[in-house]
Amino acid sequence: MSSQWTKVAVVGAGTIGLSWAALFAANGIEVRITDPRDDLTDAVRTAMPSLAASIPGADADDLLSRIRPTSDVAEAVADVDLVQENGPERLEFKQQLFAEIAGRAPENAVLASSSSGIIATEIAAPLPDSAAARLLIAHPFNPPQVVPLVEIVPGERTAESAVEAATEFYRSLGKTPVRLRKEIPGFVANRLQSAILQESIHLVLEGVVRADELDTVMKASLGGRYATVGPFESFHLGGGPGGIRHMMAHLGVGMAERWKDLGHPELTEDTIAVIADQTEAAYGAGPAAYQQRSELRDRKQNAINTALHEQP
Repeated sequence: MSSQWTKVAVVGAGTIGLSWAALFAANGIEVRITDPRDDLTDAVRTAMPSLAASIPGADADDLLSRIRPTSDVAEAVADVDLVQENGPERLEFKQQLFAEIAGRAPENAVLASSSSGIIATEIAAPLPDSAAARLLIAHPFNPPQVVPLVEIVPGERTAESAVEAATEFYRSLGKTPVRLRKEIPGFVANRLQSAILQESIHLVLEGVVRADELDTVMKASLGGRYATVGPFESFHLGGGPGGIRHMMAHLGVGMAERWKDLGHPELTEDTIAVIADQTEAAYGAGPAAYQQRSELRDRKQNAINTALHEQP
């Protein structure tokens, strides 16, 4: 296997699939995108201008020239180097879909799932060893064309050569691939996000802050800090010359006590209504608000990406 891949199939043309297609095409790769939706061609054409605007140096017409929609999975995966699957988060669906993909794609093509929580071992369970050896999780953080992370999570039968080739490929696209050392549902980024969201919802429901105020707190503190240094390096630096050992000795007991008091809100209809009402009041709702806010998000994220890649 080689990371010098020139043809990729994107299976599933939702938000993630369209974003992957744009990123692949922006890197000069021939993309075949497939989805059973009736408006596939229109969906691709409509999505590309805003996606191109979020990728520095990209042009919508240039991207479209390298993306070929098709409703036929077999046609999409023929002669490709990588299949990037983006279907619904249902195990049986993914198992059936990958059985079809594995039977149609070239024998050396890497089979990658964008799954946000289902592990590769479960997806590959019905597949023969030859197909399971090429299947892995390549989970992006949304939106894939802007946020650098892609979590590479091999299954129990995934071949090391597939892991290495996929890692090199995503890195060549400007992504930041991180290989997880152990399979775990939800992987790492989503589990961290879920933990933060859990306490965020609790604080809003308790009336401590409103939804937009909590966002401000995050952006003005942990968000900016964790973009430059992660939680462990942050604590290591926070401890001064004594590092994380001093920090834990000084604050660890109190921090552990607060863990016991973290909230565990249930996502009832009332809870969802409170969170949604506050969020929509702050940021708007509907296509126009989404377009405006997502474009602003992407510009800011690209600025952060640029700053983080600056050499000292």
